[in-house]
Amino acid sequence: MDLLDEIYIVTKKLPSDERFILVSQMRRAALSVPSNIAEGYGRKHRGEYVHHVSIAFGSLCELETQLIVCGRQKYITKEQAAKAWELIQRTGKMLNKLLSSLE
Repeated sequence: MDLLDEIYIVTKKLPSDERFILVSQMRRAALSVPSNIAEGYGRKHRGEYVHHVSIAFGSLCELETQLIVCGRQKYITKEQAAKAWELIQRTGKMLNKLLSSLE
């Protein structure tokens, strides 16, 4: 959830012409991470939980790529992206450990 909050902060810095493209896509990807974890957990079957955590990890990878795009397009500085980047990396490690423990 901290990552989701940070992505909202970062995307507020993007140009208005990216509002319906990159901003929307980044927010959806960030929201997908905790949403898929919660949905998978709520299904009460290990296989479905693993499947949804895997989807969450994919969304996290998508978000990482989008953050790189923001930097390459000079929409944000490295300093502005630093906290989101760190949260993406930490979340990825947590998801990997969760997947390992479930499999």
